[in-house]
Amino acid sequence: MGSLGRCLARGLLRGQLGLSLGPPRCYGSAPPELREQTLVLVKPDAVQRRLVGDVIRRFERRGFKLVAMKLLQADRGLLDKHYQQLRQKPFYPALLSYMTSGPLVAMVWEGYNVVRSTRAMVGDTNSAQAAAGTIRGDFSMHVSRNVVHASDSVETALREIGFWFQRDELVAWESSDRDYTYGP
Repeated sequence: MGSLGRCLARGLLRGQLGLSLGPPRCYGSAPPELREQTLVLVKPDAVQRRLVGDVIRRFERRGFKLVAMKLLQADRGLLDKHYQQLRQKPFYPALLSYMTSGPLVAMVWEGYNVVRSTRAMVGDTNSAQAAAGTIRGDFSMHVSRNVVHASDSVETALREIGFWFQRDELVAWESSDRDYTYGP
């Protein structure tokens, strides 16, 4: 660091440049809106096509924080709970067959407005209507193989996370780039 840089650093530390560093931050207690969580499932077709990294990359680039992840083979009991509102639909047996056809990746992402942002990032459930640039618009070919699931509301996210993860599987950690992502 040159002499100008050292002088500026000393001035900032002493508060002599008219800039305020503000009150000290408590990094263990982010505002609640930064702690909103959502469930994302990378479905068996995407796992088989090795798209897991592409999906994760999009969430990380958006500034969201991964707090839980696991690869698993879902069973009917878990899927019946998760898709309880669809159990009477005529396509439900095909959905069960698809969701149990191979491993999937369950993830919990955390961040500001993460549920609504995730829904926008994922795109329309029907692949033919999903916009280019969304996960489904870029990677999905058919509504029955639409790559990912994402919670549709904060309330649904809380319920779904409880189906897929035990409380102690969620890792509370502080991202060192939080101020760069959300501001001080």
